[in-house]
Amino acid sequence: MSRLAQTAGLTDIQQEILSTVRDFVDKEIIPVATELEHRDEYPQQIVDGLKELGLFGLMIPEEYGGLGESLLTYALCVEEIARGWMSVSGIINTHFIVAYMLKQHGTQEQKDHFLPRMAAGDIRGAFSMSEPALGSDVSAITSKAVRDGDEYVLNGQKMWLTNGGTSSLVAVLVRSDEGHPQGTAPHKSMTTFLIEKEPGFGEVRPGLTIPGKIEKMGYKGVDTTEMIMDGLRLPADRVLGGATGRGFYQMMDGVEVGRVNVAARGCGVAQRAFELGVRYAQQRHTFGKPIAQHQAIQFKLAEMATKVEAAHAMMVNAARKKDSGERNDLEAGMAKYLASEYCKEVVEDAFRIHGGYGFSKEYEIERLYREAPMLLIGEGTAEIQKMIIGRRLLEEYRFQG
Repeated sequence: MSRLAQTAGLTDIQQEILSTVRDFVDKEIIPVATELEHRDEYPQQIVDGLKELGLFGLMIPEEYGGLGESLLTYALCVEEIARGWMSVSGIINTHFIVAYMLKQHGTQEQKDHFLPRMAAGDIRGAFSMSEPALGSDVSAITSKAVRDGDEYVLNGQKMWLTNGGTSSLVAVLVRSDEGHPQGTAPHKSMTTFLIEKEPGFGEVRPGLTIPGKIEKMGYKGVDTTEMIMDGLRLPADRVLGGATGRGFYQMMDGVEVGRVNVAARGCGVAQRAFELGVRYAQQRHTFGKPIAQHQAIQFKLAEMATKVEAAHAMMVNAARKKDSGERNDLEAGMAKYLASEYCKEVVEDAFRIHGGYGFSKEYEIERLYREAPMLLIGEGTAEIQKMIIGRRLLEEYRFQG
């Protein structure tokens, strides 16, 4: 285990889980990640291994067949997995957001129906808010659900679904005006629906199409897709929680978990970049000595390690705050913002340490260099995080004059 990014106060069970995941990453992910990434190949064997380890049920309560672990345990596992290959952490992230939303907001029937199969990895989750014409402006959602007897009819186009093709359950946020008169605040007229579908591309159930994978600069292997709803009919019992108008709050609760996850991914990628940089700096010689002995490189390594430590500490703090049952949007926003920015910087410094070889696809740092930018955008851009942080700070430090 590296000396960086240690976490104090873990139980024996947490340490055992992390040790198991770390061994799996070192033996099963790192040796094949770059080759699979360059082929943009879904890592089925790795996913099967995660299923065997029980990681798809990590945060799902034991009564539903899961391990019942905390968000902190999950985030530390994600950090380890992202250290091996960030795309693999993406495969489990949206699954866990959906499982978390079901656990927190689902009806008893919905929990009984979905959670045991999600814990076993037999159902994989995807999470859908964004649309082609909007990014961070969730209030501008145009996809819509209209009541028709005992069913709802959904129409609209969604964008940027991680696991859109490989998933069999999608939690989707749409507008639903039923019971919400004109002029109602947009966030109060949104509903989350649970869509069961067949994995794959094309028409995956009547009225629902997953067109195909979106080609990306990095973050390959995991499928990122659009989703088109055209007269999709769902029974009323597939409204998350059983009542309309609560979708925005349910999704934002899930996004807080997602932001801790993205922070953990940033920490993992930054750790791997540091490992690669410090190793290469001791192997590469210039002017008669390893470049690690040049002061300029030592300064870089010092800055990189400090950023890894700082990001890890903020991520752990955000996870523990959520586990305590307290509101953590401030801590999650800070952790996501800092970890993603520091990840980009640490990866770039490792890239610079590699010199010309960093530009070669033979070296792992080339892959990390293309993966890091996604973290600047996923689960809300840096600008959105700063807006959230600023508003929350003004709530906490309101001047009484």
